[in-house]
Amino acid sequence: MRYTQAIQQKIFHLDALKAIRAGWKMRNKTVAFTNGCFDILHEGHISSLSKAAEAADYLIVGVNSDASTKRLKGNDRPVNNEHSRALILASLIMVDAVIIFEEDTPLQLIEALMPDVLVKGGDYTIETIVGAKEVMANGGKVLINPIIEGFSTTGILQKIRQLG
Repeated sequence: MRYTQAIQQKIFHLDALKAIRAGWKMRNKTVAFTNGCFDILHEGHISSLSKAAEAADYLIVGVNSDASTKRLKGNDRPVNNEHSRALILASLIMVDAVIIFEEDTPLQLIEALMPDVLVKGGDYTIETIVGAKEVMANGGKVLINPIIEGFSTTGILQKIRQLG
């Protein structure tokens, strides 16, 4: 039971996470931030999250809300609701904090938390990463992790439809 309780405690609202972030900063700890829908967690996600966690002392993961995911991915998404997605991410050992955001991009979240490292997948460029210029202007860095070919939520859903 104690593990389940610890997992739930890794899911934050913004005010609480800002306070935690401030504490980490006071202790000279670095923070990496990444975000996504994480609708059906797969090997590509695990690889990207692991690399993000290696880039700093703590890893914060922003998760698109159900409404945001629907706007970005279409009416048949998300497959898993925001609470389930946040809970699964919080259960991962490399993730220190999870926060759900309603907007289509995490810019407000990035500006509020100002991570030391902003991490996205290889399908992005520095110019297309939301928050990159703000993080770099604050002295932080942006990392782009390579995509693991053959792993995507869209691909998994296509395979499921073929099986059905």
